[in-house]
Amino acid sequence: MKFGFVAKHRGAWPVNLLCEALGVSRGSFYAWLTWPRSRRSLSDEVLGAHVHQSFVRSDRTYGARRVWHDVLEQGQACGLHRIERLMREQALRARPRRRGLPKDRGARSAVADNVLNRQFQADGPNQKWVADFTYIWTAEGWLYVAAVLDLYSRRIVGWSMQESMTSQLVVDALMTAVWRRGKPVALLHHSDLGSQYTSEHFQKLLNEQGITCSMSRAGEVWDNSAMESFFSSLKTERTARKVYRTRGQARSDVFDYIECFYNPRRRHSTLGYLSPVQFEQAQKA
Repeated sequence: MKFGFVAKHRGAWPVNLLCEALGVSRGSFYAWLTWPRSRRSLSDEVLGAHVHQSFVRSDRTYGARRVWHDVLEQGQACGLHRIERLMREQALRARPRRRGLPKDRGARSAVADNVLNRQFQADGPNQKWVADFTYIWTAEGWLYVAAVLDLYSRRIVGWSMQESMTSQLVVDALMTAVWRRGKPVALLHHSDLGSQYTSEHFQKLLNEQGITCSMSRAGEVWDNSAMESFFSSLKTERTARKVYRTRGQARSDVFDYIECFYNPRRRHSTLGYLSPVQFEQAQKA
């Protein structure tokens, strides 16, 4: 490790000073340079390139376990601890997930009970959808983002973005999901108690589509934790580190995260480290 440090910094500092500071001889350093590299070292170099590629392709959001599954998929045989070591050596560290809970100021709704009851698993697609919306700051003001997630594959099946927090925001997200997935036969739609979801506008749409309504209990953010988890990932892995000058920039970036990364590529531990699209394709095969 000391010789490696000298080799890395000898362009900035004289070799003799570096060797003296580290307590190694200059002759031993030059001898080390000519030693044949071990098979393990050569293997680490190849594997390290795959690790770095996976980390960068994830927009620097993947931890060691997700990187490991990427590397295994590329045909490289290795263990998780080796991936962790190679990431440490390259100073590759995923951004930590924000753990703060959202504020819930809603009152218990008379519209629907909590039918979902925290049963976040589904046997097939289009059986259970969860929905919510969040907001992203731009220099032009807030951009509100609504999304609908299928609990079967954790895929975002519908979304919409608007400048205002109205019932049309969540109606558009649901209609996008229906348009993409087809009119459901027996579907449960779960959301929080926001006025957008309890509005006559949205409830009428649910009735027209034959969708059963379920709503979280007042003050129980965990009743919709699967949706909260998605928005946490969106902000931690993409929007929290960006400064958007316009709402248009924010819209483009959110679209890219959902349709180019999250749905087709982002690995989920609940899906056996497959992406939502990969999981659905595997189930159809």
